[in-house]
Amino acid sequence: MAQSQSSTEADWVSRFADDVIAESERRAPGKPVVVASGLSPSGPIHLGNLREVMTPHLVADEIRRRGYTVRHLISWDDYDRYRKVPNGVPGIDESWAEHIGKPLTSVPAPAGSAYPNWAEHFKAAMTAALDDLGVEYDGISQTEQYTAGAYREQILHAMRHRAGIDAVLDRYRTKKDPAAAGAKGGKKPQQQKKVDEAELEAEAGSGAASEDDGSGGSAGYFPYKPYCGNCEKDLTTVTSYDDDSTELNYTCTACGFAETVRLSEFNRGKLVWKVDWPMRWAYEGVIFEPSGVDHSSPGSSFVVGGQIVREIFDGVQPIGPMYAFVGISGMAKMSSSKGGVPTPADALKIMEAPLLRWLYARRKPNQSFKIAFDQEIQRLYDEWDSLARKVADGSVLPADAAAYARAIGTAAGELPRTPRPLPYRTLASVVDITAGHDEQTLRILSELDPENPLTSLDEARPRLDRAENWITSQVPAEARTIVREEPDKELLGSLDDQGRESLRLLLEGLDSHWSLDGLTTLVYGVPKILAGLEPDAKPTPELKVAQRSFFALLYRLLVGRDTGPRLPTLLLAVGAERVRRLLDA
Repeated sequence: MAQSQSSTEADWVSRFADDVIAESERRAPGKPVVVASGLSPSGPIHLGNLREVMTPHLVADEIRRRGYTVRHLISWDDYDRYRKVPNGVPGIDESWAEHIGKPLTSVPAPAGSAYPNWAEHFKAAMTAALDDLGVEYDGISQTEQYTAGAYREQILHAMRHRAGIDAVLDRYRTKKDPAAAGAKGGKKPQQQKKVDEAELEAEAGSGAASEDDGSGGSAGYFPYKPYCGNCEKDLTTVTSYDDDSTELNYTCTACGFAETVRLSEFNRGKLVWKVDWPMRWAYEGVIFEPSGVDHSSPGSSFVVGGQIVREIFDGVQPIGPMYAFVGISGMAKMSSSKGGVPTPADALKIMEAPLLRWLYARRKPNQSFKIAFDQEIQRLYDEWDSLARKVADGSVLPADAAAYARAIGTAAGELPRTPRPLPYRTLASVVDITAGHDEQTLRILSELDPENPLTSLDEARPRLDRAENWITSQVPAEARTIVREEPDKELLGSLDDQGRESLRLLLEGLDSHWSLDGLTTLVYGVPKILAGLEPDAKPTPELKVAQRSFFALLYRLLVGRDTGPRLPTLLLAVGAERVRRLLDA
């Protein structure tokens, strides 16, 4: 087996991989290492939920790179109850409220969907995104597991030991803040104030069903909840259960239906969440599974589950790092609902998969970070490209090199990448100015580096397409760049001698500086020449003021406002002939 990095150089992924391998060899030597994630397709699965997958994925992939066999299980919690009608989802209306309480796989998909039910509709987008991200996993439908009777013995075992489960839960019932009661996802009021609506939306789809823990019935505690045989809802109450015959009686508070079933044969129900989760840890032999920060509080599903898996199911709690929230920077047009959060599919429309992987790989799970949908995406791409250059020249730090390697590929190989990764901000500016016109775009991009010109837009893809998607979907119309059709004669006529001379120097140098680097030198150099300095002189505070004034003048003359895309890119995009026409005083 390959050796892990030294402790001084190891990144967080390597450290967890060391721990998981050691724990797996202690528990189940020679067997595949099992890591797990849980996702609930109760609505759009957001970028916050992606951390539930990416954390174990990165650890599993590191273990695979070392030569071990790994299973990354993703439990689709599609047998959870449908809890609410989400806002901002196309193809649904208030009539979907009649399905609240049914399993997600029994709820109709939004109108016009190609999928057979609600769960499959929302699983599809996430599945496609995970494929694009190179995530290798074994998907497990909890609907299939429960309705096939896969957990029958575990359910009967839990029912026989219901008093023990009740005792574990009771240790926390008086300690919890009532506002934090319930399931994976509960928060104390003071914590809740600190979490913005976007994070709450992300949390809602985390796979943590907000179910009760089975308590409150007059007949005693039962950790199992049937779905009604008449209305399919889980608004049922178990009224009696016999351990010997496994005969269970329940009534439905929604429709009044009552039924007697034998739990040894009955497959239309599930364990309550706080019992279901630890049961699966034992059933699947999970070694590693992360969970959200809400699990650090007493009474949370992870804390309680650790005791239930040990005391009831004779299992071991997974190594379970808490992961922090993923925030969003800018969400234009993402959702019409207040607090709507972008999905991995949304992010992959505006950024390449390696960049999105890098955002999750470079931060420890307990560190929060933001994914940019606004102008910040340009800075992120600059940082990513700078990292790539450091990797290429050998100046990169070990942990940064590891994060980069995990971003660009997996144990199975490298992800697709852009052959000529031109700066994202440059591509965005060009498609903004050209409105995506391919011929114009190719002309401009081919002039960026005349000694090594781009010959086909395919060389700049898929990054070019991501930049174009960002411009069209995230940049508001009023911020788009529209080049003047005619010169601003009034402004040109009002210029003083220095203003006219600055334009003359610029126009005089266009032909000899017609490349991205050349025009950069030119636009920064004109104010230096006017100040009697050499073009390569270091800028002084006074010179910086003069440069800003010159830049603002050029923007007003070219696009009618004080700011815009980087001037060298803008000049290339406008073209020398049109620049002369607009700037000739």
